[in-house]
Amino acid sequence: MGVNDIINDLEYTDAAWESLYDAVDSNAFIEEDAEVIYGSLKNRLRFITFGEYLKRYLYMKFANDKDFYSLELSDYQAIIKQAFLENSTPQSFEPTTAKLSALSKNWLTQQTVKRRVVFLLGFGLKMDVEDVNTFLTKALREPEINPKDPFEAICRYCYEANLGYKDFLRLWEIFTQSAPDTVAVDPSILDRTVIARDLLSAVSDEESLMVYLSTLKTKANMSRMSVTAYIEFMKLYDKAREKIAADYNMYEDELHDSALDAYIGKLSNNDRLYDYQKLQRIRKFRNNKRIFTKDDITESDIEHVICAAIPTDRHGNLTPNKASKLNAQFAGRRFSRQRISEILQRNSDVNRFDLITLNFFIFSQSLDEYPDPKKRFMDFLDSTNDMLEKCFMGGLYVQNPYECFVLMCILSLDPLGTYADVWELSYEK
Repeated sequence: MGVNDIINDLEYTDAAWESLYDAVDSNAFIEEDAEVIYGSLKNRLRFITFGEYLKRYLYMKFANDKDFYSLELSDYQAIIKQAFLENSTPQSFEPTTAKLSALSKNWLTQQTVKRRVVFLLGFGLKMDVEDVNTFLTKALREPEINPKDPFEAICRYCYEANLGYKDFLRLWEIFTQSAPDTVAVDPSILDRTVIARDLLSAVSDEESLMVYLSTLKTKANMSRMSVTAYIEFMKLYDKAREKIAADYNMYEDELHDSALDAYIGKLSNNDRLYDYQKLQRIRKFRNNKRIFTKDDITESDIEHVICAAIPTDRHGNLTPNKASKLNAQFAGRRFSRQRISEILQRNSDVNRFDLITLNFFIFSQSLDEYPDPKKRFMDFLDSTNDMLEKCFMGGLYVQNPYECFVLMCILSLDPLGTYADVWELSYEK
């Protein structure tokens, strides 16, 4: 097998797009879309581990003159060891007794690693900013380099200026030992990640870097969470609540006891508890001569609508992730009420999957606006990519099985129904 053939085998994205098109273009997709998507997720799409990304990077950069399939784990460890030695990079940012051989073995075999490992590899493997950001967004599914974090900001400057680990230590020591500059720019402007990144990108020398870092130190209590991502999340969250409120306000016949009981009797066991509770809520509002607004829609309502097909226990909590046959592919990506509460209380940062799921839900409830699935698909793709790029999370990455799943669902005749059906299939015994 030639080098080009090997590289093609390592193009995870191309393979994922092929899986998507094979599924949605099949004759069975129109009638059995959920089954087709479920089969593709189970049999063709898989979660690419951090170790696999790292091996591919090492092969492409250091060993593409060799047979990829003949390389052993020890060969990759040797590449890392040699590169770290040449670039005068230690095995960790913190003091440790662990040897590089043991640490590199973990990096090469684990599903994921801590974020700082990527920054260490940036120095050890002499990566540029684009390489590091690609590892963060695609291999870790996390945002790009955070310009509001002094550690990451200094690392970024070093990668951009082609400086090594020793220079990083020197700059870090200057930063930690210096007092904040009282004439630094107003730190409040750094609340928005997009502004902070533009300012950091404009840094051209060490003096301007220290002025920038001094601003971060001046605002010592500044949250390093992305304000931009939170703002985008809240826009989508409010739109989603408006959609659900409008849906609730459409119920009329089911408000009477006899009609309600007849309706509940037709539901499956999994659906009954949620739909009964939902209709009881609607009837209570109507009896008080009220209609739903978005402010009446809670985290539980969001969970019940988006995760409607996921079984719950007697307390109303979602069945554990591990019960799903797609848990390995989705890595626990469920939009639960607990997850929503964490974000709303600013106890957890918004991630790409939160934004993708909410945007998918909004598009799934806009079928009148998008009767053509292909038009809906392209607009969803553009809308989601624009939003993710604005939040420095990288665009939609079809190799992430959950993202490919959402893209396949958006092409079905009933996106949200298909989404629910696939989740339901994954929990069947």
